[in-house]
Amino acid sequence: MKDLMGMMKQVKQMQERMQDMQSELAALEVEGQSGGGLVKVVLNGKGEMRKVQIDPSLMKPDEAEILEDLIVAATLDAKTKADSQMQDKMADVTGGLPLPPGMKLF
Repeated sequence: MKDLMGMMKQVKQMQERMQDMQSELAALEVEGQSGGGLVKVVLNGKGEMRKVQIDPSLMKPDEAEILEDLIVAATLDAKTKADSQMQDKMADVTGGLPLPPGMKLF
């Protein structure tokens, strides 16, 4: 019974850390780039786009497809960085509690 109480306490602490982490993720901003920095995209930790910067040299009608590809690439770069930071934070949150392999909490 003592082990069960200890585990319940750990679960409660983990829930509190998860709530804190969710707040941190909403405030986190990650920049992704493509085209050597000609296109920059900023996402928050939840993957929501917050800002797009496009170098004026790319604003040519005959290069629209290139620009579209660069925006997608920059967004993917930012998303990859955000996911990496999120995994690091998740490892901190679940540190003392063993989770089954492959289990995701969000």
